[in-house]
Amino acid sequence: MLRNRFIKKIFSRAVFFLMLIASLLFFEGRSYAAESDVILTGEEIVASCGIKSAGDDQRSRLTVILQNTQQGTEKRSVYRRYWKGYAGLDGVFDKMLLFTEYPPDAVGSAFMRVSYVAEAEKTADQWIYLPLLKKIRRVSIRDPSDSFLNSDLTYADVGQRALSADNHKFLGIKAVQGLDFLQVESVPVGASAYGKRIQWYLRGEDWDTCASVRIDYFTKEGVLSKIQFNKWQQINGAWVWDRVLVRNMISGNVSIFVVGDVDVNIGLKDELFSARTLRVGPRALAGVGKKEVE
Repeated sequence: MLRNRFIKKIFSRAVFFLMLIASLLFFEGRSYAAESDVILTGEEIVASCGIKSAGDDQRSRLTVILQNTQQGTEKRSVYRRYWKGYAGLDGVFDKMLLFTEYPPDAVGSAFMRVSYVAEAEKTADQWIYLPLLKKIRRVSIRDPSDSFLNSDLTYADVGQRALSADNHKFLGIKAVQGLDFLQVESVPVGASAYGKRIQWYLRGEDWDTCASVRIDYFTKEGVLSKIQFNKWQQINGAWVWDRVLVRNMISGNVSIFVVGDVDVNIGLKDELFSARTLRVGPRALAGVGKKEVE
């Protein structure tokens, strides 16, 4: 019963978001060139609208809902998430900790990831702590196209992507129900699981207020494989996911990410991203920042 109330709460708070998704998914709108003397380039749009500050560090609660439409099943997982950006220091892009809070039989398990800047040409390092075995195991990423948390997003989708990794072409502005979206086609320069992506950026009053709200992923054969919708929240100048919905256009499955209880710039120390923290769990971070870890 608690689970049902939780899910209803999530979707009642996301009504506007889902209405926007529906309008973007089914309403074609009209496309036209930018009505301005300023010549926009795809690279400029991606650099300004697609690369946003996430703050120095974050603490949040991440809920992942996986819906299998063919089987009519739904699976929910809840994590306490800690993240810190390194801006390329010693080649590190960011570090992340995930502690499982739900389902009950997975409580105590933990995950740590260290990712590197694209220039380092190095795959991320990952570790998982299994409480039943009381062991930490290193998890290798065999393929960046592997599923992230069993969702329809991949490690490549949620990771850093260098601006130079794609050729970006500005397609124009699409108007949908009174909103203007800058559309950019991004074609990979090197090896990739996709043939191209079309990114939709909600046009704001200036570069600081535009943001990525939709990404269309196409296979190398040109088939639309999935659509990702993003809703953002701004906290102390940082851009953080609020809700993300990914619809697999081939299987029909849906992945939903909900981010809440967000604190930004709480002063996470480097030494917290360690094997000890994986074993101890969130208690190792109690007292970090202004709020107590729940």
